[in-house]
Amino acid sequence: MSGLGVVEAKAWGVLGHECGRLLETMPKPTIAAINGFALGGGCELALACDLRYAASTAKLGQPEINLGIIPGWGGTQRLARATTLGFAKELVFTGRTVGAEEAAQRGLVNAVFEPAELMERSLELARSLAIRSPLALAAAKTAVNRALQGELAQDLDAEVQTFAELFAGEDQKEGMRAFVEKREPRFRGR
Repeated sequence: MSGLGVVEAKAWGVLGHECGRLLETMPKPTIAAINGFALGGGCELALACDLRYAASTAKLGQPEINLGIIPGWGGTQRLARATTLGFAKELVFTGRTVGAEEAAQRGLVNAVFEPAELMERSLELARSLAIRSPLALAAAKTAVNRALQGELAQDLDAEVQTFAELFAGEDQKEGMRAFVEKREPRFRGR
């Protein structure tokens, strides 16, 4: 990156923003399993995921200030939304790297596991999500992503509209039927 000019640097940032946007807007939940270093762009891509698990040995941060730049793939925005404004400023302003335990305490990751357990626990979560209604998961992801945008009243209106629309689908009928029959639902995404 050291040889980039302004035009190339902007294109690089736009590419990173597009990657983050795709992770945030795809209808299926995304899970980052962080085992090792997630610094700079790696941290930014993890922040674009819906859920983040880390190995106890993981290190995360936004060290770009040490290179005379700022995060360019969404780190200044997503870090503040995932944690707190003050913690985001601390990491972005200082370039400090944090361990997995502090990342969990600050909301940067959802959970911390031993390195040997990380992938299995991440896959366990993925499997538990895979049996849910894909329609309801996509709707839930969209609704929760709106939580920090716009006005609360508008977001609540959108939530109730989506809630109601899901009652037109087969998955809702199957889910409620399975609940009454005390069995696991078999969702089909319809």
